[in-house]
Amino acid sequence: MKLLNNLLLKRTSTYLVGIAGCVFFFERGFDMITDTVFESHNKGKLWNDIKQKYEQ
Repeated sequence: MKLLNNLLLKRTSTYLVGIAGCVFFFERGFDMITDTVFESHNKGKLWNDIKQKYEQ
């Protein structure tokens, strides 16, 4: 706990950089998960699934 306090929590600037990094990676992961759920739920209805019918 002391190491965490000395490395990240001692100054506000490093604390905010740590929070920004965590938020960035959380957003990327959450976006990937929600895209996967959306695509699996709508399989067969999306453009990538039906475009061969309409392209010549």
